[in-house]
Amino acid sequence: MEAVILILGLLVVAFVALGIYVSVKLIRAASRGVDRTITQARRAVEDTTLRAKTYGQVGVAGELAQLRLSLRTSMRATQEALQTGVTEDASLSESLGLFQRLSVHGRELDDELKRLEREPDKKTVTSLLPSLKKCTGEITRSADSLRWAARDRARQFADDDLAALNEQIDVEAGALRHWTTEEPVPGGQDPTGAPGAPATFRSAHPQGQGQGQWNGNGSGNGLSGDAGVAEAITAADPRQQTTYPWQKSARPETTN
Repeated sequence: MEAVILILGLLVVAFVALGIYVSVKLIRAASRGVDRTITQARRAVEDTTLRAKTYGQVGVAGELAQLRLSLRTSMRATQEALQTGVTEDASLSESLGLFQRLSVHGRELDDELKRLEREPDKKTVTSLLPSLKKCTGEITRSADSLRWAARDRARQFADDDLAALNEQIDVEAGALRHWTTEEPVPGGQDPTGAPGAPATFRSAHPQGQGQGQWNGNGSGNGLSGDAGVAEAITAADPRQQTTYPWQKSARPETTN
């Protein structure tokens, strides 16, 4: 009895521990989902604000907003392209590592541009614009290069796969259309071995199954050798001949 109580107690403790573990996992997953949603909403608000500043403000503020918008757009597009492609092509992992190093410089530049937006000394900010534009151009150019290289690689793989598939389909289509084959008899002689006779062609169907041969003299008897001679001398029984739907029935002889 004590053993049963002990086992039941252990089961209760195990179920409670399992419930706590599952609850913690669910809470963490929900928290990550909420954080992801908040991050995406904040990003959308910042992008909308930057677009509004680009079109609504002139001078230094508008140029800084344009630099930030182009930087964020290029980096985000490259990140999505590489993260999506690495799941199908493992060779992009090195490119993704390079992009992560580039993202460090991109975030530093974006933070600096963001601080300069609030800088009251516009004259100093104006003097810094050429170097800021150069740095932004270098980062966006590198990000764009990685993104288009990954896309070209994926497109090349798709084109190669399509070309191989088309070749296989062409081979299969040719095999489906190749329903008969005509093989010439070696030596250019007829089956009887008579010299000088026209070339003989043999049907793809095996002999002896209702498929005859065509010889150069235009006669087809369905047999070869002595059996053919015997059939030519002794008339065959019409009742034992194989008839086909397209053959005309023989007309009866008339007597005068």
